[in-house]
Amino acid sequence: MLGYRVPAPDEAMLISGGRRGLGGAPFRVVTGHGKFVLPVFRKVRFLTLSMCESEVTETCVTRQGIALHVRAVIAFKVGNDHESIINAGQRFLSDQEQMSVLTGRIFAGHLRAIIGSMTVEEIVTERQKLAAEVLDTSKTEMAKIGLTVDSLQIQSIDDGDTGYIDAMSAPHKAAIQRQAQIAQAQATQAAAQAEQAAARAQAEYARQTAVVRAEYSAEVDRAQAKAAQAGPLAQADAQQEVLTAQTELAARQAELRQQQLVAEILKPAEAEAERIRILAAAEAQRMKVQAEAAASYDRVALDRMLIDQLPQIVKEAAGGLAGAQVNVLNGADGLGEIAAGLVSQGLTILDSVRRNLSGQDADGRRPGESEDNGLLRLAARKEQKPNDGRVDAD
Repeated sequence: MLGYRVPAPDEAMLISGGRRGLGGAPFRVVTGHGKFVLPVFRKVRFLTLSMCESEVTETCVTRQGIALHVRAVIAFKVGNDHESIINAGQRFLSDQEQMSVLTGRIFAGHLRAIIGSMTVEEIVTERQKLAAEVLDTSKTEMAKIGLTVDSLQIQSIDDGDTGYIDAMSAPHKAAIQRQAQIAQAQATQAAAQAEQAAARAQAEYARQTAVVRAEYSAEVDRAQAKAAQAGPLAQADAQQEVLTAQTELAARQAELRQQQLVAEILKPAEAEAERIRILAAAEAQRMKVQAEAAASYDRVALDRMLIDQLPQIVKEAAGGLAGAQVNVLNGADGLGEIAAGLVSQGLTILDSVRRNLSGQDADGRRPGESEDNGLLRLAARKEQKPNDGRVDAD
């Protein structure tokens, strides 16, 4: 648009003509926005607000009288406030390159002054302190011309051909070299130790490898030997099993033969012996029974004979009473008693005769026979005698 002007972000627009600016300045300052400017009646100029650089190379003498060549770089710019812009505009608007020249000169003077109050050792070892002191001493002067310093860097310090800095650094260089040599020796020693450790590890690995190989070879040999022995061992085991089976078979055959012998010889012999014993016992029992039966028959015959003779015996006894004088007190009863006495006497005589014939005592026992055995024998004989209706003499 005609008459409307806008400054760049890193510029300040200075409008001269018309009314004065802030603080009686001959121009107005516009930053960050545009403004209408009447042509012909107003004049517009732009002042840079960007960063500028100034390099300073100066020969300075230290407190010790040693000349040092110092090279420094200053980073500066116009201040952002209206006062700094006005101050810088009034001084550098027509030739803004002079800002770097003037700044370098200002810092060169302050740098010489500060280095002249310091020793070489302080300058070399305390560069940051040197830069801070230069900034502090130049701050007020830079502010008057509308400039602010962002940083000051001391890039190099050189004593030329005097060799002071080299001499000053010689102990440090020697210490550093010594430390470097020590470090090198330690590194060499460490390398040697590492190499020895690696050699030992390699030797140990080789030993372990040899041991493993030997163990593997021994295991292979054992396996081969075992495999070679497997056939004979298997054959021997098979033969042993055959012998064991044959032994068991022979034992079973012997046991079976023994059972057969027992069944064929012993059992029949035992059965035959038992049969003979039973037959002998039966024969003995038969003979005993026959003997007892014969004895019983003889006795029955004897008893029958005695019984047959009993009337005659009683008759003879009664005949003995024929010439005797007998008084009968009880009549018929007395006669009966006399008759009964005669019969009893006859029976007594009959029993005495029978015992004398059979060899028995008065109780019916044989000589040497106990009373219980005699009674048992009499009872058995009575049971064996057939009941034919005849009266037993016993």
